[in-house]
Order: sequence, then C-alpha cells, then structure tokens
Amino acid sequence: MLYSALLFGLISSLHCIGMCGPIAMMLPVDQHNPAKKALQILIYHLGRLSAYASLGLVFGLLGRGFFMAGIQQQLSIVVGILIITIALVPERVFIKYNFSKPVYRAISKVKSSLGQQFKRKSPDALFTIGLLNGFLPCGLVYAALFGAIAMQNVALSVTYMLLYGLGTIPLMSAVVYVSHFISLPLRSQLQRILPVVTVCIGVLFIIRGLGLNIPYLSPSTMSLLVKANASCH
Repeated sequence: MLYSALLFGLISSLHCIGMCGPIAMMLPVDQHNPAKKALQILIYHLGRLSAYASLGLVFGLLGRGFFMAGIQQQLSIVVGILIITIALVPERVFIKYNFSKPVYRAISKVKSSLGQQFKRKSPDALFTIGLLNGFLPCGLVYAALFGAIAMQNVALSVTYMLLYGLGTIPLMSAVVYVSHFISLPLRSQLQRILPVVTVCIGVLFIIRGLGLNIPYLSPSTMSLLVKANASCH
C-alpha cells in the first residue's frame, strides 16, 4: 500500500498548488543564485516532510494499538470509507461543522508564526516555514493520515507520510520557479482528477481490509497473524 502514498501525494499536489502554492511563491529565496535557491527550496521541503513524518508517527502509534487489538483489517475498511468520504464531501462542509475552537486557536497561532518567518531569510526560517506549512489543515493530508493509521506498524506509518510528502515536491517546487506555469482553467480541470484518485485509494484500503488473500494487495487474516507473530520473535 505504500505505493499509493506516493501516487496520492503527486495527485494531491494539484490541490496543494491552490492551497499552499502562495506560500511557496512567497518563500524568501535567493533569486540571483540558482544553486542557493535550489538548496533553500530543499530546506523548505525538509520542513514539510518533517511535519508529515511527525504526524505519521503520532497516527502510527494510534494505528499500532488497533493492530495489537486484532482489528487492523476492520480498521483498513473504515479508513477506506473515510478516505472516500473526504473525496466526495466538499472541504467547506468539514470546516462548517468543525466546532473545535481550541483547534482553530492552534491554527491561528501556526498562521501567525508562519507570517513572522517570511521576514527572515535564514535556513532555519525556511525549514520552519515548511514545518508550519505541513501542519496547516488540509482535507487531503487528513486522507493520507487515515492511510497511515491503517499501516501495520509505526515505521510504515511514518514512511507512508514521507512518501506522500515526496509526491508533492515536484509541483510544489515548480511553482517557486514559475508562478503561473499552469493556467487557472487547466488547473481546474486537473483538480477534477483528485476525487477520482482519492476514491480509488479508498477502495484499495477497503479491498485490503477484506482479506481476499491477494498477495501484496489484500492479504488474508491468517497472513496478518503470521506477520504479527513473526515480528514478536
């Protein structure tokens, strides 16, 4: 299932261009030194990957609890349904029905800290911008986290989120170099692909949880028990 993370990240970056593209375009990078600019963009991405890895660690620990409880396959089915729900329900609906004021306060602090970092041009500022950027709320990141929680161990959960982040790097780097490399109409058409790909990934998690004894795609319950016992010795 790890391959789905990279694919999901690549497709999600079409959405990221609209949501996080302005942040990437405003990065305080050196416009006169190509080598230094590339290094600064890399540092920014390392910050984003660190955020995704941290989230993968937290959700991986949670998923490990489900795995130890023996309900990991059921969890995979639930995760698949949740991913499909995120794909089909508009993001504004989730925002409308989110009554968690503490979360909004935390997000407000993240945005405030993010704004302060743009005034600096040091490597740690670029890393911090990427780190804070990675923690900003995003429906597709939530979908990726649902995927991470369904992994069999913490290391795979962290790897899943790292691969998701790596998939977003090509297009997110491109917007720094060419701000309008994709026209708005074309960008709108490309974003229509997002729900389709997200639903497909959700279906993959459901198939995985059904235990159809398909190698690498849908291992049987017995296969999972064998892996669990092997990891305990």
